[in-house]
Amino acid sequence: MGAAEGAVWAIAQATHELALFAAVGIALGGVDDLAIDLIWLARTLWRRLAVYTRHKRADAERLSGRGTVAVFVPAWKEGAVIGPMLETALARWADADCRIYVGCYPNDSETWAAVQHVAAGDAKVRPVLNSRPGPTTKADNLNAVWRALLDDEIDVVAVALHDAEDVVHAAEIGIYAALCGRFDLVQLPVLPLIERGRGWWARAVSSTYADEFAESHGKQLIVREAIGAAVPSAGVGCGFARAALDRIAEAHGAPFDEGSVTEDYELGLRIREMGGRGIFVRLPGRKGGAAVAVRAHFPDTVPAAVRQKARWQAGIALSGWTRLGWRGNLAEHWMRFRDRRAILAALVLLCAYLSGASWAVLNWTGQAPAFGPVEEMLFGLCTGLMLWRLLIRAAFVAHAYGVGEGLRSIPRVLLGNFIAMASARRALQSYLRLARGAPLVWDKTDHRFPKAMPAE
Repeated sequence: MGAAEGAVWAIAQATHELALFAAVGIALGGVDDLAIDLIWLARTLWRRLAVYTRHKRADAERLSGRGTVAVFVPAWKEGAVIGPMLETALARWADADCRIYVGCYPNDSETWAAVQHVAAGDAKVRPVLNSRPGPTTKADNLNAVWRALLDDEIDVVAVALHDAEDVVHAAEIGIYAALCGRFDLVQLPVLPLIERGRGWWARAVSSTYADEFAESHGKQLIVREAIGAAVPSAGVGCGFARAALDRIAEAHGAPFDEGSVTEDYELGLRIREMGGRGIFVRLPGRKGGAAVAVRAHFPDTVPAAVRQKARWQAGIALSGWTRLGWRGNLAEHWMRFRDRRAILAALVLLCAYLSGASWAVLNWTGQAPAFGPVEEMLFGLCTGLMLWRLLIRAAFVAHAYGVGEGLRSIPRVLLGNFIAMASARRALQSYLRLARGAPLVWDKTDHRFPKAMPAE
């Protein structure tokens, strides 16, 4: 065997092994996802046949609750968006019993000035200046706001979280006031806005967020709640019972963990560990209307998307493993495994793409590796699971954004997979830096506030 033939043989063998590794990983992940789909389908059918035939569907207008809701908005370098965000919130919450606390930094004069300007015209806005220069961490910012709430000695029934770029819903405050007395965490759906005027590529990148949240907040959080696992906080559009935050602050010194890059996600799990209950609430604002949801622009460039998703992966899939462990019942273990499989999933995707490209080249030269009948059955299973996955994704996106976006979500899977693989690499690098003692800082992305308000 010559050198060239030996190299081709080695590449063929490597392609064979990579393909098998990827196929096993895709099959296991596909079966895992299929189980979630089947639970969601069973629950949905049961509720339609056994619940909604006897009880009217609830809507936000039928909920009634009393008490003040404090809204925390952490802000670092948000001078371009915080003013319009607060003005929109004040307009939509004009009759709501709430107070908006905005956490700022002494070395961010633009954001501080914008918040002060809005606060001068409405006492509902309470500017909070951190004692330390920014950026610290998002959790540190939120804890500074928490201390300001305690200093104000305001009796609130719930604390809600929002980011500086969020478009809030008018019915949010009423939902928190009504339900945070019965539940410790109330999470509303998040519906990312799809870019319309910044070119097709920006639209494609931003739409990957819409695809993921449509499925996550249309199905996965519902299943988590149904099987008794913790409902994690998304960090926006969520309300916490004041008593629950008091208990966590008493146990840990502050409600938000400053050693975490995903303090919102961890807070939902800690509430469950302390015996609290979280709930995912998807209600129409009025009978027959659209669901009460939070909307916001997400990154529309690949580098920004990779940066943001790497922070999520590092905090949930890597740091979350070491910080939170594997506590809880079987359902909780299952959901934590799903949360933490992102890095492994990215590796499986990489092997799948590499083996596919290598096989195509080898097949063109007539040197493609041979696969046995069992291996071909495995590839067939993977193909069926992937087609099912694409169909389910398209259905949820179509429900949230229309049939056109549902169809476009199918080719967008390729872009989403590339971002996921690049994010995994950056997440590993970030995690290793933190493990070596690098300081934890707020690794945020730049934000935009929509010029035209989305309809409620």
